[in-house]
Amino acid sequence: MGSGSERQRMMREAGAESALDAAARRLERAVAQLEARVAVLAQRGEADGLFDQDRAKLAAELDAARAREKDLEAAGAEASAALGRAIVEIRAALGSADEAEDVEDAPKEA
Repeated sequence: MGSGSERQRMMREAGAESALDAAARRLERAVAQLEARVAVLAQRGEADGLFDQDRAKLAAELDAARAREKDLEAAGAEASAALGRAIVEIRAALGSADEAEDVEDAPKEA
């Protein structure tokens, strides 16, 4: 009966190895899935970092554009004021010239 007992022991060991192999395969699949998920999350994290950098760059460019806009508005206001003063001076000069012409065109009394 020693051989029957030995055979049962071998079958149990073979069954245990099969169960162990199956468990090892399940563990390997789970680890592979976990690694794939971690890789996807890492790529997303890198992409989020790139988007954050892009946002920061765009925000800085927007701030610079707004500052430039204010400078241009100030320069435009100064130019408008200067043109206004020039128009007033030209009109005054033309008014003086018109008055001088009126005096020259007036009949001279002798």
